[in-house]
Amino acid sequence: MFCGVIQISAQKDSIYIGAKLSPDRKTLEVNQEIVYYNHSGKDLQTVKLLNWVSAYNKRGTSLVYRKLEDRNNDLHFAKNHEVGKLLELNIKDSENQEIPVNAISDENLFLPLKQILKPGESITLQLNYRMQLPDKKFTGYGTSGQNTALKYFFIVPDHFDPDNISQRKYHDIEEPVSFNTFWTVNFDIPVNTFIESNLPQIQMNSFQGYLDSDPEFSVSPNAYPIIKTNIDGSETEIKFGYNLKPEEKQNLEFYLPLHLKFLKEKIGSLPKGIFISDKFRAKEDFFGNNDITIWKFRFQLFTDAEKTDLDYFGIITKKVLDEKVIADKQKDHWFKNGLKSYLEIQYLKKFYKDAKLLGALPETKLFGLKPLKLFHASKVKLSDRYGLAYQYIMLQNLDQKIDEDFNSLSNFNDMAVSSFETGSLFNYSADKMGDQSFNDLVKEYVSKNSGSRINPDDFLKQLSEKEKSAHYLESFFEQKNRVNFKLKHISKENDSLQIKIAKNTKASIPVKLETETREGEKKSYWIETEEDEKIKEISLPASDNIYKVTLNNGYIFPESSYRDNFLYAKGIFSNTKKIKFKLIKDIPNPEYNEIYVSPRVRFNNTYDKFLLGANFKNQSFFDQKFLYSFTPTYSTGTGKLTGSGGVSYSFLPAESMFRSITFGVSGSYFHYDYNLAYRKASVFSTLNFRKNPRSTVSRSLGVSYNYFERDLSPLMIANDDYKKYNLWGLGYSYSDSQMIHEKSFSLSAQGMEDFNKITAEGFYRWEFAPRQKLSIRLFAGYFLRNDTRNDLFNYGISRVSNYTFSYNLLGESASSGLLSQQFILADGGFKSFLPGTVNQWITSVNVDSSIWKIFHVYADAGMYKNKDHSEKFIWDSGIKVRIIPDFLEVYFPIQSSLGFEPGFKDYAKRIRYTLVLNLGSIINAARRGWY
Repeated sequence: MFCGVIQISAQKDSIYIGAKLSPDRKTLEVNQEIVYYNHSGKDLQTVKLLNWVSAYNKRGTSLVYRKLEDRNNDLHFAKNHEVGKLLELNIKDSENQEIPVNAISDENLFLPLKQILKPGESITLQLNYRMQLPDKKFTGYGTSGQNTALKYFFIVPDHFDPDNISQRKYHDIEEPVSFNTFWTVNFDIPVNTFIESNLPQIQMNSFQGYLDSDPEFSVSPNAYPIIKTNIDGSETEIKFGYNLKPEEKQNLEFYLPLHLKFLKEKIGSLPKGIFISDKFRAKEDFFGNNDITIWKFRFQLFTDAEKTDLDYFGIITKKVLDEKVIADKQKDHWFKNGLKSYLEIQYLKKFYKDAKLLGALPETKLFGLKPLKLFHASKVKLSDRYGLAYQYIMLQNLDQKIDEDFNSLSNFNDMAVSSFETGSLFNYSADKMGDQSFNDLVKEYVSKNSGSRINPDDFLKQLSEKEKSAHYLESFFEQKNRVNFKLKHISKENDSLQIKIAKNTKASIPVKLETETREGEKKSYWIETEEDEKIKEISLPASDNIYKVTLNNGYIFPESSYRDNFLYAKGIFSNTKKIKFKLIKDIPNPEYNEIYVSPRVRFNNTYDKFLLGANFKNQSFFDQKFLYSFTPTYSTGTGKLTGSGGVSYSFLPAESMFRSITFGVSGSYFHYDYNLAYRKASVFSTLNFRKNPRSTVSRSLGVSYNYFERDLSPLMIANDDYKKYNLWGLGYSYSDSQMIHEKSFSLSAQGMEDFNKITAEGFYRWEFAPRQKLSIRLFAGYFLRNDTRNDLFNYGISRVSNYTFSYNLLGESASSGLLSQQFILADGGFKSFLPGTVNQWITSVNVDSSIWKIFHVYADAGMYKNKDHSEKFIWDSGIKVRIIPDFLEVYFPIQSSLGFEPGFKDYAKRIRYTLVLNLGSIINAARRGWY
């Protein structure tokens, strides 16, 4: 049998495997032969094998760390029987001599060779090993109660990286390992089970054939469905590693031939067999077409048939590309991802031309009305999602280069940049040169590189040769895209319309211009731009009655801004954009200057009572560089007008040590006590340092100046309290929100004419068991100089002095009642009402630990010193109930420096609570793991 494999494979690697799966499907015994050819082009003294089951074996592997980045700690806390590991391994050469290997727990096994393996020569290896399969819940591969999915578990040579020094780690990113290999796999599986594979089946439980992708096997108690298609006389068999609902299978029998015929027309040929695992289906389906479920209500965006069509077109497209194109996913991920998105865009153009991003959701009625129709999002086309996703991440300056190593891409950039941005660029080129010409180029390139690893740079060069204006793409992938076109001016001269177009790059990139009449008649023009030509002037016949001019309509080119791509040629808004008022945040409509107006009703404190007003701002769902927000309100408690407002501008350098540099001014006017108002004016600047979007680390530096003016009561005037004061602040913050070991640190300095102080705070939270955490906070504050007239600026022990009016206190000056029991974790951070403030120095430690479900124990301890007094040690302890973690928590003090607090008659007044109503914090917590 081995000889037959070697003869068939001729100059190509061949692998024979005899595998026995234990009755409980936990253990796999393998007898394996590898015929490995040196295709590296250089002499090899060792052969590197990949032993990727060991990635599941212990904490600290790249796989475990990547899962934690994705906010998944299952593998980190896995039990010993759940992990995957190599239990035994024996390797012999063709002379039956045993080959020593490094530790079998390593993901890379280096085999020293007795003789140098020259290019083109082969070596035969005999392997016998036994492994424990990991639980399938970690990556989708492994074993479970119903199904065993095998991929990346067999020991194989490293084809992509044969360098003996480098180490390849398993990251669960579906990267290819083996290609152009002849496989023979015989399985011994438990009784009453069935097995499917992407390898051709030659007899019961036996598979054999060439693969340019990696072999996959699915062992299950059930026989999963198979759908056979015939496209232009060629049969393709689609096998599934999961059950299909009857309606889903019926839909697929209709759509799959349509998908495959469409793909054959675009890329040339189809594989004979396709295997789709449940993991692959979940990863490659169509993002954003799922039903929306709110409590017991389900809102359907698309019909079940449409969802099946959209989902499986993406799945089939990626699977066909994986079978036809061999690419190093680490370096060349963007080629197949971009082609997939390009083909999706082409498919949507043909079959979903008028489909909306929100599907049928805007047609949902509420009390006989369709409220979602008021949103611009209801009018956005489904095909616009590619440009919008890129725009969303780019406006936060968290986008990455297209050719960034895949390991370094954030999950969102995997979709928005590697797939959507690249696909948009391919589609833009196809639109310019003609879809058929672009498709012919793809067909030719895929056909010529069949069976060998591609270099997609060659594709870009061929594209540039065929379409001269596409030459900019060759360098476009190597840096962040910040190209922007702008409509500068439209003027009528005699019988022509003069249009000025500006671009912010020296590259000669074509731009698509579209004109529209009041009757809705549209015409398109491709405008060529020259190198170093920053302003392009063109002339169009004015007789066309042009009313509106648009550049790159429909987000067809991934620009850094679409807000300057629209101008009106006639009417009172000539050479500008109309203003539109909107009630609720929305996807921005770049055709208008949008002002979002939303009513505001909130309870400020016992002094303002209810604040009734409206907020006016320009911030949509997408970030903008220039932001303003003004909120005039009416105070029912005082009968006076109050409010706040501010403007800011952010610089977002594409390549810099800073992610954003923001400058802003703000002001506010509210009440802090009965009939006592405060006025605050601020000037600030914040520098956010650049971060790897996959990283959980954020760093920032801020500087601010604040002017305060307070109304004073007669008693305060008599005590010479502060009516006006100026505060300067400088601060640095570092945070790392990783899942198991969360930590942060801040250092700040603050001063005015009467004091200067420095403050340091460190925080560490350790998840020592699933959903069980221990947190430690360290605080230190020191007055470098303190000549203040009272305790307004002192450090707090159990309460904070809100002299900057920056804490969200329900009762600014409340000294009794429920509002006074609000707890803010700042300064000393003591939960018990320990009396006094600190005017010299204070240090404290706050400890909090889970004990059972939502119940925690806490303890605080510290020392402080006031002027003319000796140091004093204080402490407290108690129980915390986390009703809504980090947002609503209640503290029950037990023992402290004051004594046994439950024995006090006023114990109910000693209970504290935190209440954080910060939507931004909720959103930031929800998006962790994406970027």
